Amino acid sequence: MPATSATARTGRPRRRSALGRQDAITGYLFAAPAVVGAVAFVIIPLIAVGWYSLHEWNVLAGSFLFAGGANYERMLADQGLHDSLIASAWFSLGILVLNVSLSLGLAVLLNQKAPATTLFRVLFFSPVVVSLVAWTIVWGFLLQADGGINGVLAAMGIDGPNWLRGSVTAMVAVVVVQVFKNVGLNMVLFLSALQGVPEEIQEAAKIDGASAWRRFWAITMPMISPTVLLVSMLTVVGSLETFALIDVLTQGGPGNSTTVLVYYLFRQAFQFNEFGYASAIAVLLFVIVLALTLLQWQTRKRWVHHES
Repeated sequence: MPATSATARTGRPRRRSALGRQDAITGYLFAAPAVVGAVAFVIIPLIAVGWYSLHEWNVLAGSFLFAGGANYERMLADQGLHDSLIASAWFSLGILVLNVSLSLGLAVLLNQKAPATTLFRVLFFSPVVVSLVAWTIVWGFLLQADGGINGVLAAMGIDGPNWLRGSVTAMVAVVVVQVFKNVGLNMVLFLSALQGVPEEIQEAAKIDGASAWRRFWAITMPMISPTVLLVSMLTVVGSLETFALIDVLTQGGPGNSTTVLVYYLFRQAFQFNEFGYASAIAVLLFVIVLALTLLQWQTRKRWVHHES
């Protein structure tokens, strides 16, 4: 009898360890596709781009010569690159301010218990699922000198500009088109966060005499601040990666006024065949995105509350 109990006791840990190994293997197998994908499509391309940035690589000429830091030195004196950085800054700032404020405002309005709320949610979210190229082409027609927007302005007695032919108006146009394309997604994120704010806290503050504006800034905003951080990070990173909209709507013009960094990279690589220099610009873009993401993540400690 004692021998049997000892055998049973030694058998249980073995079964548990076997089950633990099986669980670990199962977990590794489920994680393997994501790890392989990250290595194949993120880590290896990053290493390759860094290596290419140290070379002068011209595909048409068939040359691939080690250049060290020459491409990075070239960036310091490249006025076109400087202009693209300024255009990217204005583009990202405009999208960040308009997108976050508009999506939050829409979410607050749609969070009210009003009739036809579901219809308006679908209406505002529908541009998100529309093809970006189709969306941009339609807006290209609307923004022409004789397009639909100027037609509406003319009916009101206003002489509208050729939106895509002025440096300032072209930047405003691409920002607005991009904001209207993606504002529905951020609106849904904010709406979900607003619906998670406890109603009893709002009622208690209302009983204490707090105005709607005071309740919004003192209660609602701190409680949805993690979502504000998430939306801000996604918006900034997404704006720095915008290419198709610029290519279809303005081709970087007029001049270089809407040539953002990604589009300038494209020109260097596929129009001028400067793949080494384009790789150096890609490294710069990666560093900018990483720095902005880390900056937003670090500053969250000052204004983000109720992080889980």
